[in-house]
Amino acid sequence: MLVAFPVLAMVAAACTDKSAPNDTTAATTATTTVAQAPDSFRVAFETSRGPFVVQVLRAWAPRGADRFYDLVQQHFFDDTRFFRVVPGFVVQFGLSGDPKKNEPWDKRLPDDSVRQTNARGTIVFATQGPNTRTHQLFINLGDNARLDGMGFAPIGRVVEGMNVVDSLYSEYGESPDQQFIQTLGNSYLDRTFPKLDRIKTAKVK
Repeated sequence: MLVAFPVLAMVAAACTDKSAPNDTTAATTATTTVAQAPDSFRVAFETSRGPFVVQVLRAWAPRGADRFYDLVQQHFFDDTRFFRVVPGFVVQFGLSGDPKKNEPWDKRLPDDSVRQTNARGTIVFATQGPNTRTHQLFINLGDNARLDGMGFAPIGRVVEGMNVVDSLYSEYGESPDQQFIQTLGNSYLDRTFPKLDRIKTAKVK
């Protein structure tokens, strides 16, 4: 049985039929993270396609960097799927394969100002609008400067293995339902979208 939860209005993308990277998590009251991330740190992703590394610069988006650091330190991304892959646009991830693990991170994160453009290879939190970031992120597969004015603040960029990110399985496109992933996790994805690539581990280097 599916658990129903409210879905906030989705952010519409301007001048294109590609929708913005939205986080449809049932988020709760805004809060900040506890741990402060280092000024600069790298996260090594081991995936079903191979490894890639992102470098996060706290000066770009301090609140986002802190939340991402916390998520990685708590192994939140381990055994999660790249559930939305749109070639030339974005690859999105950050819904736990174990639905119970999503709830503690559903608290909304106040916005950071956009200090860097959404260039190819940058990593960014998904959002439903102002002050709605939680635990979903995307990596820009192209130069998506139009997202800058919509409040999408990059926290870092891929510095190794962008070819791996480009190769992630994309035939399902935007078909996986985020509400089903939120409530059913990997049991839904493995049954319905078995070819999705996955994050094996994500660790601070």
